[in-house]
Amino acid sequence: MSTAIRQPQAPGQVEFIALIAMLFATIAFSIDSMLPALPEIAAELTPDFPNKAQLILTSFVFGMGLGTLFAGPLSDSFGRKTVIVAGAVLYCIGALIAYVAPSLETMLAARVIQGLGAAGPRVVALALVRDVHSGPKMARIVSFAMMIFTLVPAAAPLMGSVIIAGFGWRSIFLAFLGFSAVSMLWLTLRQPETLAPKDRRPFRAAPLWAALVEVVSHANIRRSIAAQTLGFAALFGTLSSTQQLFDQTYGRGDSFPLYFALIALIAGSSSFLNASLVMRLGMRRLIRTAFAAQTVLSAGFALAFALSIWPEGTAFYAYLIWTIGVFFMAGMTMGNLNAMALEPVGHIAGMAASVIGALSTVLSVMFAVPVGLAYNGTPLPLMISVIAFAALALWVMRRA
Repeated sequence: MSTAIRQPQAPGQVEFIALIAMLFATIAFSIDSMLPALPEIAAELTPDFPNKAQLILTSFVFGMGLGTLFAGPLSDSFGRKTVIVAGAVLYCIGALIAYVAPSLETMLAARVIQGLGAAGPRVVALALVRDVHSGPKMARIVSFAMMIFTLVPAAAPLMGSVIIAGFGWRSIFLAFLGFSAVSMLWLTLRQPETLAPKDRRPFRAAPLWAALVEVVSHANIRRSIAAQTLGFAALFGTLSSTQQLFDQTYGRGDSFPLYFALIALIAGSSSFLNASLVMRLGMRRLIRTAFAAQTVLSAGFALAFALSIWPEGTAFYAYLIWTIGVFFMAGMTMGNLNAMALEPVGHIAGMAASVIGALSTVLSVMFAVPVGLAYNGTPLPLMISVIAFAALALWVMRRA
């Protein structure tokens, strides 16, 4: 009698895309639902330095970047599903610690742990897609997943504000537990393992180092890492400052969740647009166009803000349009950059996704933290930073 564990039947493409979107959404929900809580967290845990509350966002991203380095290689050795579920367990432990954290330092440590765990769903989901798709088709699948995933960041701040109003800001961490439990149950019951035992690589230093050397030996992978670092820095810097700009600069703190939903929904159409164009125009052309457009857009808006030429009452709406542009740029570039980088290394997709994700995320946080802390009551420091990031990313991609 066979003792093999029976695998579930593979889901159809629509369900597969929705499941991948749910795994991706772990990241967005863990970041965006915290945005309405930042003023209360600052008042309770860091009243003397309210800007430090932003670190609750970037500490999570930093932990995710570190975890990304290990999640992929582990999935190459032990299978995709095992590592995703193990990461979810670590994520839930971090959420529980954050729920009872008595100080900002403990909270930041808990968020790093959460980020470490979230790396499993984040990076291994990409490797899972690469197991069954490649090239432009993979980019198309990821773009559709990102389009569905957009609904989560659109709703997350509103959900966060409802949770805060009803149960206090700490209860957001209990919501993280529920979200993770649902996504892991779906994965376990519906998605078969995509990496056969015969294709797994031993988790030893020598083969891991060989895979790492192979990944970084590709010039286009190095360029993709650099471009992703700069693109993520622009995105995370904008995300870190957005709640303060809405609340303190423009007095729109109460309506922030609704405006953020509008930003996410409009920017989410970029993934649909990318999925429609990538097969016809190619990944590199779309990436370059997005970075070029962002450079020009940000330069124009920054100049207008510096010269104070906006008519009275319109500055907020100008900032809103510019923010949509930053999120739109991310939707037009990140899926393509990942697909471009993973194309030549499908046989070590987990390791490749880990190296790319870890380096780009950790480095981007190092750029984004000073941008967030530079908030001075105006959007100018943020806009100037995004100009630099987008222009450098464009220069990198023109050499690809």
